[in-house]
Amino acid sequence: MKHVVLDFEKLYHRKPQITCFAPGRVNLIGEHTDYNGGYVFPCAIQMGIACAALKREDDSLRFYSADFAQSGVLEYRLGNLESRGCWADYPVSVVRAFAAFGYRLESGADFFFSGNLPEGAGLSSSAALEVVTGAVIRELHGIPVTRQELALAGQFAENRFIGVNCGIMDQFASAMGKAGHAILLDSNTLRYEYAPIGDAAVVIVNSGVKHSLASSAYNKRRSECESAAAALKARTLCRLTPEEFEEKKLLIPDKDCRKRARHAVYENRRALDAAAALKEGDLGRFGRLMGESHASLKDDYEVSCEELDFLVEKAQGLPGVYGARMTGGGFGGCTVNLMERGAVEAFLPAIQERYEERFGRRPEVYAVTASDGVGVRDA
Repeated sequence: MKHVVLDFEKLYHRKPQITCFAPGRVNLIGEHTDYNGGYVFPCAIQMGIACAALKREDDSLRFYSADFAQSGVLEYRLGNLESRGCWADYPVSVVRAFAAFGYRLESGADFFFSGNLPEGAGLSSSAALEVVTGAVIRELHGIPVTRQELALAGQFAENRFIGVNCGIMDQFASAMGKAGHAILLDSNTLRYEYAPIGDAAVVIVNSGVKHSLASSAYNKRRSECESAAAALKARTLCRLTPEEFEEKKLLIPDKDCRKRARHAVYENRRALDAAAALKEGDLGRFGRLMGESHASLKDDYEVSCEELDFLVEKAQGLPGVYGARMTGGGFGGCTVNLMERGAVEAFLPAIQERYEERFGRRPEVYAVTASDGVGVRDA
């Protein structure tokens, strides 16, 4: 965090008032269920985005990101916060979300962001950016919002102003993470509980295939699920059990919509079963559920790709690996792998070599730890 403060001073020639950090997240299982009213099972990770900020006396908002240094400092006015089609749309949209929630800012601020989450990898860099912006605004202006409300503001910003119909999972994990634990979240009610990860190791492999959740494909999946729910006369798909779905599935006339619904319903059950397996210490069962999840994402939800399928297949054959699956929105990004801690050292070069041999490039691999959610950090 120290370099963020020093870099802020170098850029703005003043010292920041506040420094916050919001983590990225990896979802262990329960993919594309959050906007279908189901369960997800993510954990926050130690990688994320830091933000140093200082309140201004005028109405200027100035944003700078070390990760988009070529953009320079982007300046806005509180009275003109329209989208510009750039990275700063995310923090600007959070300011707009606060205003929509009744917290209109009276003055501007200078922001400096710096992160270590790879863009487009599916580790929720956008959610971390939204949540850390919300936390900084809360601290600078003394706004009485909880961490859970910061998550809701981030989701609102992305839905309303960015145009991505995401669920609550990414922002919730970034805001509410707990060290050493995953979060079983009911996205329908926002009830949640923590489950200790224990001795298992979590390793993320980045395929290097970038995706964009703002693409039409993501929003199309959500639309297909909504059509399926309407055909079944269900408020949300994940209110259905697999048994109920099998009984009614032919009421969904469109074959693709039926497949999307099948994934959502069964994935919701898998998330619950996986959380139970983790609590019982049955990591083998957890791993098998991860494999079933990936197959469903590949065949029913159709959001995988050749590179992700390859990484999952090869990981499942390596010693000490309980399970592997794609994680995140899909169309590229990362796989998440659950394994014995003693297997990590051999796993890293093995998966990299196999991938490089097949695709001609070496993937980045991250051994991650489950971490705390957003908060103020010491400089």
